[in-house]
Amino acid sequence: MQVATALRAQARTADERRLLVLSGDPERAREVAVDALVATDIEPADVTYVGDGSDDSVAAAGWETVSSNRANELLGRTREAVVLDCHGACRPNAIGRAVGAVDGGGLLVVLAPPLDRWPERRDDFDQSLAVPPFDVDDVAGNFRTRLVSLLRVHPGVAIVDVDTGEELKSGLTDPAPRRPSGPPAVPDATDRTFPAAVYERCLTDDQVAAVRTLERLREREQAVVVEADRGRGKSSAAGLAAGALAAEGRDVLVTAPQYRNAAEVFARAEEVVAATDALASDGEGENEKPQRLETEGGGSIEFARPPAAADRVGDETVGDSPDPDAVLVDEAAALPVRVLERFLDASAVAFTTTVHGYEGAGRGFSVRFRDRLDDSGLGVTEVAMTDPIRYAAGDPVESWAFRALGLDASPAVDPVVADATPESVEYRALSPADLLADEHRLRETFGLLVAAHYRTEPDDLARLLDAPNVTVRALVHDDDHGAGHVVSVALLAREGDLPADVRAHTYEGGRIRGNMIPDVLTCQLRDEDAGVPVGYRVMRIATHHAVRSRGLGSRLLAEVRREVGDEVDWLGTGYGATPELLAFWRSNGFRTVHLSTTRNDASGEYSAVMLAPTSEAGERLAARHAEWFADRIEGVLSDPLDDVDADVVRETVRSVDPAPPVDLSPWEWRLLVGLAGGASIFDTAPRPLRRLTVRYLADRGGERTEPDAESRPLTAREERLLVRKALQGESWQSVAHGLDYPSRAEAMRALGRTVPPLVSRYGDANARDELERFE
Repeated sequence: MQVATALRAQARTADERRLLVLSGDPERAREVAVDALVATDIEPADVTYVGDGSDDSVAAAGWETVSSNRANELLGRTREAVVLDCHGACRPNAIGRAVGAVDGGGLLVVLAPPLDRWPERRDDFDQSLAVPPFDVDDVAGNFRTRLVSLLRVHPGVAIVDVDTGEELKSGLTDPAPRRPSGPPAVPDATDRTFPAAVYERCLTDDQVAAVRTLERLREREQAVVVEADRGRGKSSAAGLAAGALAAEGRDVLVTAPQYRNAAEVFARAEEVVAATDALASDGEGENEKPQRLETEGGGSIEFARPPAAADRVGDETVGDSPDPDAVLVDEAAALPVRVLERFLDASAVAFTTTVHGYEGAGRGFSVRFRDRLDDSGLGVTEVAMTDPIRYAAGDPVESWAFRALGLDASPAVDPVVADATPESVEYRALSPADLLADEHRLRETFGLLVAAHYRTEPDDLARLLDAPNVTVRALVHDDDHGAGHVVSVALLAREGDLPADVRAHTYEGGRIRGNMIPDVLTCQLRDEDAGVPVGYRVMRIATHHAVRSRGLGSRLLAEVRREVGDEVDWLGTGYGATPELLAFWRSNGFRTVHLSTTRNDASGEYSAVMLAPTSEAGERLAARHAEWFADRIEGVLSDPLDDVDADVVRETVRSVDPAPPVDLSPWEWRLLVGLAGGASIFDTAPRPLRRLTVRYLADRGGERTEPDAESRPLTAREERLLVRKALQGESWQSVAHGLDYPSRAEAMRALGRTVPPLVSRYGDANARDELERFE
C-alpha cells in the first residue's frame, strides 16, 4: 500500500511518527491495515492491535492484541506500530496510550467509521456516558467532531477511505533535514560518581543530567523526582542509574504497575552491569525478560509489583527479602497515592513520572503526592527532561495528540488574571457549543481542571463535551484588553430523578452509573428513596492558582446555587477528605452525610459525601442522612476509620447538621463526671464521652449552643485527644506520643480535664450539681 510505505519512509527519515487513518467498513479497514503494514518493513511481532473488533484478518497477522479498555498495558512500552480500532469504542484514554507507545519512525494506524458520519455514530464509550435517566441517544458527538476536524487539518496525518480506496490526504510533510548530532558529553570524572560507561549510554544532555541527579540515591534519606513527557528517556535514565548502583554492590528495588512497564529499566541496567563486567546472573520472568539481576559485587536489581515492593520498604527483612538500598518507582503517576506514600520510608527513592497524562492515571502524583513528598523529611531533588529520545522534537503525531486530547491544556497565564476578585468576575454557563467555538476558552477551562485535580484525564474531555448529565459553570475575568479568562470552573453532574426499577435494582446491590450520590445513599446506606430527588453533584471545582483564597470558589458555588436552586433539590459533592476541603465545603453550606470506610485508590484519602439542600425534598434527604451519619459515626471511627487523621474527623463532624441529641441517662452523666477526677475509668464505659464528643464537634466547637457560664471552649489539642481516644479507641501510649503528652498518665488526666466544660455546656441541672459536688 503506497500511502503506508511513503509514510513509513518519511517517518524513518525524519525520526518522527506518522498517523494513518483508515475510514469505512470495519472489516475492510482491518484488512487494509494488515495489507498496509505488510507493505512496510514492520515485523508483525512489533505491532499491537488495540480494539474490540478483532477478526480473522487480525488473528492471521500475528499481532499482539489488547482490548481498548486495557490499553494501559502499553504504558512504558515501545512499538513500531500500533493499530487502534475505534469502531467498537472511541476511548480518549486509549488514543493517548496508543500514541505514547509508537516509536520514532513508526506508524499509528487508526481504524474509524466514515469520518463524515463518525460524530453521529454511537459506540461503547458513548454507552458509558449515557448515565441514568439518560440513554445513549442523549449523548452528543462533539469530541469526535473536534477529533475529525483536527485529523483533517493536522500535518503528518494521512486519511484513506477504505470503501472507495481513495486517498483523501497523503499525510506527507516537508520535514527539515535532521542535523547529525554527536552523543552528549560525558561529565568530567570530578563531576560524577558513576562510571563513564554509564554516561556513554546517554542519548541526550537531558538524560545525562537525569543520571547525574540519580547519583543522589547513593546517599540515605534522598528522593529524586524525574519528570518528563513520554518518549524522553526517563525510564532509560533510571535503568542506567540502577545498573550503576548495582555494580557498586547495592540492592535496587524496581516497581511499576506491571513488569512490562519497567522492561526498559531492566534493559538499560543490564547493559551497564554487563559493560562493567559485573553481571553475575539474571532470572527469567514475564515475557522471558529478567526480573532480577545479580552482580559479582553482591548488588542486585529486582522487580516487584507495587504492593509487594511497598512491603519491602522500611523493614529490616520481610521473609528472606532485605530492605533495599534504593527504590525506583517507574510510571509513578499510575500508582495510587496511598501506595506511593509507603515508599517514603525507603532509604533512598526515585520517582519517574509523566508530565502530560498519556497514562490516563490523572494527576495524583503532582496534585496530591508532591506535598506529602515535600513534607516527608527527605532531601528532594527534581529534574525535568524535555528533549525527545524515541522520536525527533516537533513530532507531528505528538502535537496532534496533545491538542486532540487536551494533554497540553493549561490555565490562563498568571498576569492576565492576577487582579481577579469576586467582584470583578462574570458568572457564565459554558455549553459544549461555546467551548467548541472557542478553542482558547476550551483549553483554559480544561487546563484549569487538569492543573487542579488529580483525576482529570483525556476521557474527561469527552465527558465535558458529550455527556448529557454534565454541564460547566465558570467565573470569567476580563484582562486589560477586554479578553475574558477563566479563573474558576465547576463541572456539574446531574443525578437522581431515577425511575422505580433503577432504584430497586440499586437497593438490591446493583450500581447506578454516573449517579454517585444516589448510589451511595441507596445501596450502602439502605435508602431506596434517595434516588427520587434530583440534584447536581459538583464533580470538580478549580480556581486558578494565582487567585486562590480570595473567595472565588465560594462565589462560584453561590452563583450555581442561585441559578439551579429552583430546578433541583440538592447540590452535592464527593471527594477525598482533607481538613481544608471539609472546611471549605462546610463554609459554603454543605453538610456531611457519609465518610467512606475505605481509602480512595487514587487520592489515598477517605471520601466524604456532602449535601446542600435547595428544596423541601432535598432538606428531608439531607436531614435524615445527617442524623443517620451522626448515629453511626461512633461505631465506624473505632474500627474501619481508626486511622483517619483526627483533623479530618473534627471537620467531618463539624459539618453535620442538625447536631445529634446527647441522649445520656443519669447514670451515664455520673460516669462522665467521675472521669474529671479519675474516679471513673473511660475504657469501662466509653459511650457517654463518645456521644458528648460527637455533639460538641457537630456544634462546631460549641458555636451553635449557648454555653453555661462555667464552660469553656476546648482547645484544638483537646479536640484531637477526644477524637483519637474517645472516638477512635487509640491506645493511651499512642495518643500520648502522637499529641506530645509527657506520659500516658498525663494524657489520661488531660482527657479528664475535657469533661467539666462539656458537662457544663450540655448537662442538665442534676449533672451540673454532680459536677460541682464532685469538684
